[in-house]
Amino acid sequence: MVRRCAAPLRTETTGRVWAEPPDGGPRRDLSFEEHRGFWTWAMVEVLRHTGIRVEELTELTHHSLIQYRLPDTGQLIPLLQITPSKTDAERLLVVSPELADVLSAIVARIRGHQPHVPSVVSYDKNERVYNPPMPLLFQWRRRLENRAVSERALRSYLDHALTRLGVKDAGGHPMRYTFHDFRRLFITDAIMHGMPPHIAQLVAGHRDLNTTMGYKAVYPDEVINGHRAFIARRRALRPSEEYRTPTDEEWAQFIGHFEHRKVAVGDCGRSYDTPCIHEHSCLRCPLLRPDPSARPRLVQIRDNLIARIAEAESHRWLGEAEGLKVSLAGARAKLAQMDQITTRRNQTVHLGIPTFTDAAGRTSTNP
Repeated sequence: MVRRCAAPLRTETTGRVWAEPPDGGPRRDLSFEEHRGFWTWAMVEVLRHTGIRVEELTELTHHSLIQYRLPDTGQLIPLLQITPSKTDAERLLVVSPELADVLSAIVARIRGHQPHVPSVVSYDKNERVYNPPMPLLFQWRRRLENRAVSERALRSYLDHALTRLGVKDAGGHPMRYTFHDFRRLFITDAIMHGMPPHIAQLVAGHRDLNTTMGYKAVYPDEVINGHRAFIARRRALRPSEEYRTPTDEEWAQFIGHFEHRKVAVGDCGRSYDTPCIHEHSCLRCPLLRPDPSARPRLVQIRDNLIARIAEAESHRWLGEAEGLKVSLAGARAKLAQMDQITTRRNQTVHLGIPTFTDAAGRTSTNP
């Protein structure tokens, strides 16, 4: 609780209102607290409703508020014209009803009883020049004259608001927002509520779409819900009979397919419900995925084929010998494939991480 100070504590020049707590604590400048609270609110609301940069915020003027009439209906659409900053390209933003209330409050505050918005001189820290007088929206009264709002003052106001609110992160540490965080919040909220990414790119003023998507935060539940919605839309376009519930026999046949894929020296990679084109002669089939752990078994098969080929040639069974030679070539190819898989699994992959000398840009020499 505070009580209003006596009349002598109110300055006649500036009209400030002071207050002090009943227990005799330090006085509070209520005029400055109201001033700081208003401009903190105005800054946060404009940033989160537009996604503009802070340098674009401080360059907003009364002339930035323009109107556009729709050619088909004749409806007037309020627009906010953003002057060139980082991308050196102007862009237009649609003024939402919430943003219109904020801009109206700003204009009414800085205009006061005057018929127009005062023109003030601002300093461009990037170009290091003073701009000509303009009716800036972010201006306030300082020592009997209006001055442009600086980024440093807005930064201090935002930090003070976070400190008073006591906002903390998951680790219990005080949270600190930057001006660019509101830009990320705006882009994330826009895309999550249906704005196409390429339109968000134009609204944000990015040259590259990847930059816009880098600002957009992706959450696990959003990925799951988005994927489920995509599947639902795709299923709605397909014939309903394609998504019927399988019978018990069909399900048993589908599960049995995977049981039949296991062979002596690996796994069969043929597709579901397709016949074997090699009559289950797996050594000749390119769809056989050899398992390195079954190498002893394949070595036995290779040795047996060599012995059978020798027996067939000794009895002049030349036709059978030719067929066995084809299987022998397949067995040797599968053995070579097994060796390649084993070598690849045991090989150390160099990820190309630079050493300290490479990162430091110098070479070390031994004495």
